[in-house]
Amino acid sequence: MLHLEPWDRTLGSNLGRAPVPGPIMHLDMDAFFAAIEQRDDPSLVGKPVIIGALPKPGSRGVVSTASYEARKFGVHSAMPIGQAYKRCPQGVFIRPQFAKYKEASLVVREILENVSPRVSMASIDEAYVDLAGTERLLGSPRQIATRVQELIRERLRLTASVGIGPNRLIAKIASDFNKPDGLTIVEAGDVPTFLATLPIEKIPGIGKVTQASLNRRGVFTVGDLAKMSEAELVRRFGDNGGKRLFRVSRGQGSAVVGSREARKSISKERTFSPSVENVEELRRVLLTLAGDIGRSLRRENLKGRTMQLKIRFDGFETHTRARTIEAATSADHEIFHTVWDLYQTSGYLGRPVRLIGLGVSDFGAAAARQIGLFDAGKGRRDEEMYRAIDAIGEKFGKRAIRPADALDDAYRYDKLRDDASSK
Repeated sequence: MLHLEPWDRTLGSNLGRAPVPGPIMHLDMDAFFAAIEQRDDPSLVGKPVIIGALPKPGSRGVVSTASYEARKFGVHSAMPIGQAYKRCPQGVFIRPQFAKYKEASLVVREILENVSPRVSMASIDEAYVDLAGTERLLGSPRQIATRVQELIRERLRLTASVGIGPNRLIAKIASDFNKPDGLTIVEAGDVPTFLATLPIEKIPGIGKVTQASLNRRGVFTVGDLAKMSEAELVRRFGDNGGKRLFRVSRGQGSAVVGSREARKSISKERTFSPSVENVEELRRVLLTLAGDIGRSLRRENLKGRTMQLKIRFDGFETHTRARTIEAATSADHEIFHTVWDLYQTSGYLGRPVRLIGLGVSDFGAAAARQIGLFDAGKGRRDEEMYRAIDAIGEKFGKRAIRPADALDDAYRYDKLRDDASSK
């Protein structure tokens, strides 16, 4: 049987400091939170377990995780807890216990880092591993994946599904192909066939809005999508969105794992024509941008300490203001309040703004804490809230849920996008 000993850093360095990316493995823990609760309480095994807010009158919480038994009733992540209760009143509702979920996640990370030094935790329950250079030491990708699953069962009494492909996109799709406790390997030459009949909603990042727009045009599978030209997709979904759809329809994705430390900042900006001087409108735009950046940070398991505000006036007169906060964060509201205060104290209120943007940097503290969003106490409720918001955004589109103050800005954005898509 294959054994995974701790990675030999010296031997690893002999393979080259910048190895050519090899097969990418994506590991996704099966119904992670619910599975841990069932493991720790045998009386829950076989029962529909729903992790999230408790179904009290007036509760506005959502489902964090549903066991496979609960999913048979149509309960899924990000569903309002009241709706989950209506679908499955016999379900066992449990508040999240993030401390023990994080503890289990650390064990998973340890197992993966014994396979390769190039591991990226995409979230508390999923990770990417670059398998370049591991075959000579540990065996084939299939052997490695099988042994990783065995170790997770032995050490945690949990199951994980694994996908292996030539890049992160294909690996992630493959891990969802045969859940739970599945293993799917897609060779580079098999990617077109693998994707051809796959429903477009199986592609990460294609939410309900994009799916509906594509369906109206007769596009239901990735194979259908691959028949559309890049020019047509860009015309209908914008430059970034259209080009991304074109790439994913052909199975193109990043094969780089573990390079987050090289990323210095994440920023977003909005250009106005004509210039905007209404303070409330600028506030709504900053709310939207803060949400976009927070989502990007959480997707990459990053936190930042330095917030930067960028303002450009007519004539390309540009100013920046920055502030470093005590604790690194990926929370939308903390990012927004910091940059909003920078704007209010900038001395530029009332001046017509041509461009406004914000950025987050100084990821040192985040790199040391890859799991979780916040500390204990109130932070746990915030963590649950943002996990739910991100899950809803993943399923229904990133603007499906947003601060009320940002609705006007989001409405204009959606209208412009829809107008462009209908042309």
